[in-house]
Amino acid sequence: MPIPARARRPRRSPLVPLTVAAMTAVLLAPAGSAQGADAPAAAGRPTESKPVYDYGKAVRESVWVDTRVDGDKDGKTDRVAVDVVRPRELDRTGRRVPVIMDASPYYRCCGRGNESQKKTYDADGRPLQLPLFYDNYFVPRGYGYVAVDFTGTGRSDGCLDVGGRSEIASAKAVVDWLNGRGTGYTTRTGTERTRASWSNGDTGMIGKSWDGTVANGVAATGVEGLRTIVPIGAISSWYDYYFQQGADLYRGGPEGLAAGIENPEYAQRCAPVKKHLADNAPLNGDRTRMWADRDFVPDARKVRASVFAVHGQQDLNVRMRHFGTWWDALAKNGVDRKVWLSQAGHVDPFDFRRAEWVRTLHRWFDHELMGYDNGIDREPMADIERAPDRWTTDKVWPPRGTDATALRPDKGGSDGVGTLGLKPAGPGATETFTDDPARDEDAWAATIDTATPEKAGFATRPLSRDLRLSGTGKVTLKVTPSTASATLSAVLVDLGPDTIRDYAAAGEGITTLAERTCWGASTGADSACFKETKANTKAVDHTVFSRGWASLAHYRGDGRARPLTPGRTYEITVDLAASDHVVPKGHRLALIVGGTDAGLVEAPGSRPTVDISLSGTSARLPVVGGERAFARATSGHAQAAPLSPGARDSVPVPRHLSRLPGETR
Repeated sequence: MPIPARARRPRRSPLVPLTVAAMTAVLLAPAGSAQGADAPAAAGRPTESKPVYDYGKAVRESVWVDTRVDGDKDGKTDRVAVDVVRPRELDRTGRRVPVIMDASPYYRCCGRGNESQKKTYDADGRPLQLPLFYDNYFVPRGYGYVAVDFTGTGRSDGCLDVGGRSEIASAKAVVDWLNGRGTGYTTRTGTERTRASWSNGDTGMIGKSWDGTVANGVAATGVEGLRTIVPIGAISSWYDYYFQQGADLYRGGPEGLAAGIENPEYAQRCAPVKKHLADNAPLNGDRTRMWADRDFVPDARKVRASVFAVHGQQDLNVRMRHFGTWWDALAKNGVDRKVWLSQAGHVDPFDFRRAEWVRTLHRWFDHELMGYDNGIDREPMADIERAPDRWTTDKVWPPRGTDATALRPDKGGSDGVGTLGLKPAGPGATETFTDDPARDEDAWAATIDTATPEKAGFATRPLSRDLRLSGTGKVTLKVTPSTASATLSAVLVDLGPDTIRDYAAAGEGITTLAERTCWGASTGADSACFKETKANTKAVDHTVFSRGWASLAHYRGDGRARPLTPGRTYEITVDLAASDHVVPKGHRLALIVGGTDAGLVEAPGSRPTVDISLSGTSARLPVVGGERAFARATSGHAQAAPLSPGARDSVPVPRHLSRLPGETR
């Protein structure tokens, strides 16, 4: 698919610091503050915001913004708590500042970041500590920072409705207030109003997981003033968090999530909201109006903000499908965008590439919110982690020359051990598997060359040159089940030795160290110093790099389950998650088809045997260089890459994945 040119939008004049005297007074930042590297100025214009404002003297205040929604049905519209930190020096001049916002449900219940920080307040209710480094780093550089409690959480009114109207409204209302269109109050229940007269309206939303999800949702409203979003491991469709094509990813629904996160004292009055969530999330995976209201992808056409997305390719909580469908929709609509794809799981880039992340985020916000011409919009669109701490870049993503290439499975030397190539299988060729809910993708890959009853595997010969797959693929299956229900899984595997991040371990690819580094200015109540991390790696002999699941009852692809007739043949296309992976020379590319992928998909009520018609089955994969590149890589007689010492291991599927977006386990 061609990638539209990055949208160009008019930029406002950069925020020029105050007088020399004011700059001198505040350049004495607290010990431990990070100082950005000097950037060259073009024609006398600054290209980087500097830490010239005194964080210790910053204005700290709380505001309650009217969402215009009565989510808890108490007869009055809900107010959300907005904690603000901003440079005090600018109040004397009337100069307005852009704003960075993190709206979250976790500030009270669970904490944010690798160290699970929570908000703290002084005796008068003013914010003392706001989690993460954003306020410490950016407020001294002339930004305002706001941390918003979702409705139903923290110090906000209302009920948590998991991606619904009040949740999106709670953050959108703050963007409106920052732009002079909303109503804010100095207290939760009072009538004294307050305006964001210090804000110039230009807002950037950032956050990991659920926080990034609401950023996607607010951007999809097209709200004026939201200039950029930085969603990290974020959901783009709440249906796809709980199901994929009808396959049950988590037993249970959004009502349980709401109950676990909302303020406990709200449980009784918010019971009707949870009942609505339960009643409209059928366990057969049907798409309902409730799910449609929580799907932001169709509204990508409304997005005005630029998008800097970050996702872990081995994120098994908020899975890569969320990134892929959102990214493709943004690309189709010409949205200005940038991406980092790591090898980690559900991990913030601050914890796997810290120095480069802070530098890049700083430049991104300077460009998008302050209007600095620092060149970041002319740099490569994508950063991809190829091996732990080794990154490459691409001018656009997926790279030009990527083409959906039809690969065909065929019979091999024994049952269940087949080949994968360009030539279609002959008429009548079949393979068979029997669903075994105790087996997973790791077990399938470990026995790729052995006939086992629970999967059918198809692999290329050892590659004679590297083969890169970049983007989103699909697998079309023509199958005949023996029972009235069946779950199908399709996974892509790199068969060969490698050292990768251990994404199934507790840190999902990182190890937290005792040492701390500092990123911004500190106060006695809010330190800018955080524990360092390093890559947690593992030597493996195979790597699963893309996955897809579906309930065969959803074979029509219209969001409705239909009864299956045992013995009848059905055709279904299973969507694979987006990925970017290089299968090296000497390795083999494999497609494995099975039933329940244990630990990642809930098992159906029956244990079907499924016949696969190979002539009706194909995988359309995003091969860089297309069919010609695949043909060249699979020609000749390359030797299989030898296993490295200790590389007869793998990364198993975690058995207790979190059902809470934002937490690792």
